Amino acid sequence: MGDARHLSPSAQEALRLRMVAALVAGRDREDVAAVFGVSLKAVGGRWAKWQADGREALVMQPWGKPVGVHRVLGEAEQAAVRQAVLGHRPCDVGLSGQLWTRRLVGELIARLCRLRLTEPGVGRYLKRWGLSFRRPDRRAVEQDPEAVRRWHEEAWPAIRAKAKKDGGEVLFADQAGIRSGQVAGRTWGGKGKTPVVRRTGSRFSVNPMSAISTKGRMHFMVFAESFTAEVMCRFLDRLAGHFDRKVHLVVDGHLAHRSRKVRDWLAAHPDDIELHFLPPCSPERTPTSWSTPASSTACPSSTGPGTKPNSPRRPAASSADASVSRTSSAATSAARTSATS
Repeated sequence: MGDARHLSPSAQEALRLRMVAALVAGRDREDVAAVFGVSLKAVGGRWAKWQADGREALVMQPWGKPVGVHRVLGEAEQAAVRQAVLGHRPCDVGLSGQLWTRRLVGELIARLCRLRLTEPGVGRYLKRWGLSFRRPDRRAVEQDPEAVRRWHEEAWPAIRAKAKKDGGEVLFADQAGIRSGQVAGRTWGGKGKTPVVRRTGSRFSVNPMSAISTKGRMHFMVFAESFTAEVMCRFLDRLAGHFDRKVHLVVDGHLAHRSRKVRDWLAAHPDDIELHFLPPCSPERTPTSWSTPASSTACPSSTGPGTKPNSPRRPAASSADASVSRTSSAATSAARTSATS
């Protein structure tokens, strides 16, 4: 058998049971030690344990120390540190920085519990608490949580009910900026070799204005100038051409959205589009902030011949429109998440 300590726990248990069975059958200890390849002392020890406690003394036992033994932080101390990490920033508790690191958590433990832990030790506690190193979402300090709650519980159900009553559709709209040199996301590469993505050295930017429905269908328009009331009116005009029913458009509080020109346009098209406003400083409530405009349906730039003013219009057969004719799966999941949250 060799060194029995190298066997698995289940194999060690089977070996002990067979040794005791051989002794019970009348075999000598020397014969049992020779047959099973163990020392005479091991045979005597197992026999003594079997006589004292029976079969339970021979069954497999878990290796290592029991969970929770010799932890330097008590349960109450662990709960206090975990709550502080989840509910506060380092600067809120007198430390430096906005984001938690293992070093800062170690400093927090030193302040609360007067104990110094190594960074690997802090990491083990964080893993035990169910925490992981994640990229945080950003929230404006000016955001009013009560206003966000009221919007979710009162305004959003009212918008859905009104759209259902009108037989219309709800969309979320927002603006963004795209730079020529921007490369988002990650890619696979060999170990120790950084992948190279070639891009243009010319620096320019464009601005997409997009609207995504609760079913995941996106419509967008790209423009080079700054976002103004004129651009918003142009987008509304193109967006209205895509639908033969009323659109309930949810937007943020941008000045262009509340401008007189936009209000005049809405007053002239009461059966086409109605605007609804998000609570202030809450861009994360718009699913268009989570998706890319290059993977959905573009708004047409002009009315095709023979098209009625309020009927769906087919985009012109340009290369830009041809490449964006499918619905984005990322946009679909984003819209459903925002609509049901």
